[in-house]
Amino acid sequence: DGFIKGKKMSSTKYMNPYLAGILLGLVLVAAFYFTGRGLGASGAVKSVVVSVVDVVAPDHANNSGFYSKYIGDGKNPLKTWLVFEVLGVLVGGFLSGAFAGRLKLKVEHHPNITSKKRLILAGIGGVLFGYGSQLGRGCTSGSALTGMAVLSVAGFVSMMAIFGTAFAFAYFFRRNWI
Repeated sequence: DGFIKGKKMSSTKYMNPYLAGILLGLVLVAAFYFTGRGLGASGAVKSVVVSVVDVVAPDHANNSGFYSKYIGDGKNPLKTWLVFEVLGVLVGGFLSGAFAGRLKLKVEHHPNITSKKRLILAGIGGVLFGYGSQLGRGCTSGSALTGMAVLSVAGFVSMMAIFGTAFAFAYFFRRNWI
């Protein structure tokens, strides 16, 4: 165990980040090989939202220019490869946590903030990231990671924007985590 600013750190072991990066690259290569496409996650969320709107308000979904292009003609948005990819990520994350002994129901936060504030901030961040991924035509894995893998200028610009924004705002949110 170690200490940061007088506070005890967890002794939980995590994967070496360089090894994790290499493995992620291999997963990306495998995705291209087996599916002909790269990685992505925001499309799966969109598929779930489209499916829910189609169940709750089918007339609205069929008359909407956005929703109608994902439903109809026997299309099922939940049968897209992205949905199965994200389900695999969730199952894989669960199994990884279970095998590493880190599978616990808890909210990680700094002692100076409450669990409620942490969840609210995480929720706001998730909504903003989801909105941004739709504006940017993809999430970190789709737009940036996969885009960079195919040497797309937009992929490199996306990654610089993601890390640049995170760096710029880190100072303002740091006190909530450290």
